[in-house]
Amino acid sequence: MSKFFTAMLVSLFAFTNQASAAIDETIRLKETIEINAPADKVWAKIGSFADMSWHPAIAKTEITSGKADEVGATRVLTTQDGGKINEVLTSFDAATKTMKYEITESVLPVREYGATLKIKESADGKTTVVWSANFKRKDPANPGAAGQDDAAAKAAILGIFKSGLENIKKISE
Repeated sequence: MSKFFTAMLVSLFAFTNQASAAIDETIRLKETIEINAPADKVWAKIGSFADMSWHPAIAKTEITSGKADEVGATRVLTTQDGGKINEVLTSFDAATKTMKYEITESVLPVREYGATLKIKESADGKTTVVWSANFKRKDPANPGAAGQDDAAAKAAILGIFKSGLENIKKISE
């Protein structure tokens, strides 16, 4: 597991004792960021399923089957410390600048993960990037093992979203 994710998980242990036991329910997260750049420029940087080099936690993206931006394509993301995340592209629309994907196997504390990355352009030429996901914690037991519970799952995905979105802004403006 990457140092980034490990640090996030360690910081959560203080909060796990305060968390109430939750039923194994779907968790929904959504993060957005406004970028002072046109949508086409932002999409050119992040709109390929074959290239997630824009995310600081990802060292390598490899298409393992199918064609990069066609539904059904699979990829393996390798994190900076060598962790693997296997994903499948479930929807891709360059016209609406939207891609949807699912994680099929990963080092992350999640399962049944599906996400959408969407770019919206406003009338003033700015762009809003919306990254949303629905998932469950890795451990389906109630309340879930430490590091694989709701708090760990939320923190990991929120950290991925925030660091990714902040870097998109940095490389696009």
